[in-house]
Amino acid sequence: MIHAELSTEARTKWEAMRRNTTISSIVIAFLTVALLLLVLGYFTLAPYLNNPEVIITYNGKSLQEEVIENPKVNPASHQKPSAPASTSAKVIAATINSNIAIPIPEIESMNPTMSFGDGDDFGDGINGSDGGIGPGNGQGNLPPGVRKRCSKADRLQRLSEMGGNEECEEAVLKALRWMQKNQAADGSFPGAKKSAMTGLALLAYLGHCETPLSEEFGDTVLKAIVYLVNLSMANDGKCADNFTDKHWPYEHAICVYALSEATTFCKQLNIAIPNLEQATQKSGQFLIDNQHSSGGWEYAYDESNRRGGDVSIVGWHIQALKAMKHTDLDFKNLKLCVKKGLNYLESKQDDNGGFGYSSKKPNGSYYALTGVGVLCFQMWDKPSSSQVRKGVNYIANNTKLDWNGPCDLYAHYYEAQAMLNRGGKDWQHYNAIMRDTILKNQSKEGTWLSKGHGAGLMYHTALCTLMLEVYYRFLPSSGHPIH
Repeated sequence: MIHAELSTEARTKWEAMRRNTTISSIVIAFLTVALLLLVLGYFTLAPYLNNPEVIITYNGKSLQEEVIENPKVNPASHQKPSAPASTSAKVIAATINSNIAIPIPEIESMNPTMSFGDGDDFGDGINGSDGGIGPGNGQGNLPPGVRKRCSKADRLQRLSEMGGNEECEEAVLKALRWMQKNQAADGSFPGAKKSAMTGLALLAYLGHCETPLSEEFGDTVLKAIVYLVNLSMANDGKCADNFTDKHWPYEHAICVYALSEATTFCKQLNIAIPNLEQATQKSGQFLIDNQHSSGGWEYAYDESNRRGGDVSIVGWHIQALKAMKHTDLDFKNLKLCVKKGLNYLESKQDDNGGFGYSSKKPNGSYYALTGVGVLCFQMWDKPSSSQVRKGVNYIANNTKLDWNGPCDLYAHYYEAQAMLNRGGKDWQHYNAIMRDTILKNQSKEGTWLSKGHGAGLMYHTALCTLMLEVYYRFLPSSGHPIH
């Protein structure tokens, strides 16, 4: 037999190759095990990962559907969360230059509103929606005094304390449900000026503490906000249906008022709606920048018009400015703008306490804009000023609310707020005039339509709804007790 032996050099190379092969096998085995562990870990942890859902959204100018991959969601913070509620993928329309969608939990939410004169806009002057409040439903970041009031029981207690009743609550809900049924697919509400009608409707929902998180009205509120955002973004901050109509500053101011309240509430609840803050910033700054040198605001924002505006237009702008302040956005010259506006109003108050229209005299025999002037001074921390005292006295001695006669709901929208804010006997006297008349004249469908100032079912329904919400939207700042 022939025996072959490896040379020393060959044996050395063979042993080196065997060692390399062994090491490679060990490395491959280790990587294989690691890969298996990673795969196993992924499938084990996947149910606990909080990845955003892929949600269909739409563009502000198009009804075509798009799939948004990995949308960023800013959920409300929770402490010691309770069992998770079922969620549904609700669509938020993006603005004309941005697309995003967020899932909206089926929970109820709180809507902060203005508590006048106490320096704390998120104090006891806030009320909320039906349903209990707790850390598991998105309310953990709200003050305890706010959360406490976000239930039907607390709202009814507030109604009772302020001179309302359970019928007021039922009437408001009927009106909100009628509005919901009549909302257009694009989020707007019907009327000759649908941008203004949408703003008023949104304010009515927010006044009842309905937000995009609300179970019954969440979609309605969300769509209304998106409509106004899209309107603002499409027109570089201007909000109106028809800019050739010189009256469009009314629409713009109402929209800014509603956008600002929506911005404040969504920030408090960490609800991310695309371009909401940007639209509010642009529209609000436009409002400030186009104030007339008189201190008022003129038709078509015509700063060359010698008339210099009127008290009616100023009223919506002063309300919008207050809501803008709540947002904590950076509006340039806001304080100066308010000061000039109040100076303008002061120049239109007659010796009898009534506020005129574009002078110290009214359009007609009654100073129907007195509530406008009084409310604006109350809003800006002047609840005991001479302008307020004289104005309240004029309203108390002269106001009427005859549904088939002098029924100027526009005047009473302001007077209800001004007199409640005044409190005491002045409010008791006015409430006796207002409350039951409004309740008795609501239709079975939940609407109101009077023969007075203004026209349109949506317009009158929104005004009356806001009047009946006054019991829990506002607190007296004068220190006068209600009872």
